[in-house]
Amino acid sequence: MKQLKKLIMLSIAATLLVSVPAGAASDVVTLKVSHFLPTSSNFHQKILLPWCEKISKESGGKLKCQIYPSMQLGGTPAQLLDQVRDGVADIVWTLPTYQAGRFTKAEVFELPFMAKSSEGGSQALWEYVQKNAQDEFKGTKLLFTHLHDGNQMHFGKKSVKTLEDLKGLKLRAPSRIGSKTLTALGAVPVQMPAPAVPESISKSVVDGASIPWEVTTAFKLQEICKTHTETAPGQAKHAYSIFTFAMNPAKYNRLSPELKKVIDNNSGLAASKWAGKTFDSFTVAARKIAVERRNTFNVLTDAEYKRWVKACENVDNDWIKEVNAKGGNGVALLKDARALLKKYHD
Repeated sequence: MKQLKKLIMLSIAATLLVSVPAGAASDVVTLKVSHFLPTSSNFHQKILLPWCEKISKESGGKLKCQIYPSMQLGGTPAQLLDQVRDGVADIVWTLPTYQAGRFTKAEVFELPFMAKSSEGGSQALWEYVQKNAQDEFKGTKLLFTHLHDGNQMHFGKKSVKTLEDLKGLKLRAPSRIGSKTLTALGAVPVQMPAPAVPESISKSVVDGASIPWEVTTAFKLQEICKTHTETAPGQAKHAYSIFTFAMNPAKYNRLSPELKKVIDNNSGLAASKWAGKTFDSFTVAARKIAVERRNTFNVLTDAEYKRWVKACENVDNDWIKEVNAKGGNGVALLKDARALLKKYHD
């Protein structure tokens, strides 16, 4: 009798195991997240990990990030948006303009002297893309957009205060538009990835670099560069890069309504503002190192700043022509981008 009772209990337990819905482990949705920087980067530590922790907490552990830094899923940074569109990754973070000419309308935020801060610029970029450039991101679901903290100029030995001081100097350029900007200012642009900058300056391959403060610490540029040329606080910087955090639409659509809500609550304008504000915060600590090393800081005077802005007008005009050639209205788009920057900076 006892044995029969035991068999019945085992049978009931087995039935329950089969009939009960999948347990916590099978309820978890794992998101493959890919980007091109190492795990030590500010983006990985201060943006991506907190975002992943937040969606995990708000989903009760049902959303989980499996992160692939440094292009561990293969390919190149320029291919990341194609990879998320094709489902190689579920979410990617990248610079769209690594694919030159593909994101012309969104590229307006990389024109010279546009944004004053990443916090304001990132919100303006989000709203602008929603209104004007969603077609350039077709096949992806944008979660948020942002700018980095803005390029300043860092020199190995040269001291640059005026356009005349800059003329003929070789500077690392960050992008296609960045190269045009440096050319307009009289410098000689040399496009190269950020990791190549320290050695290039040390060996005088270039005289300096157009690069944001945010990345100087990782490459110890405060030690290699003795002088820094900056725009004054409250003035737009000479160059920015745009970034996107994008998801595969099919992966998003397969989520339950509850999990979609978690993603939605950590996307959009508010998330763009948070990412931008976080990037702005990196400037202070990085610049402090250069101050403590008693490096030289040359801040453009108001009169000199106006000269630099004037010198770059043709960069804007060339961009307008490119947009028009593709069927867009370059003047209207540039006007809208500037209006949005004013909205979020003021």
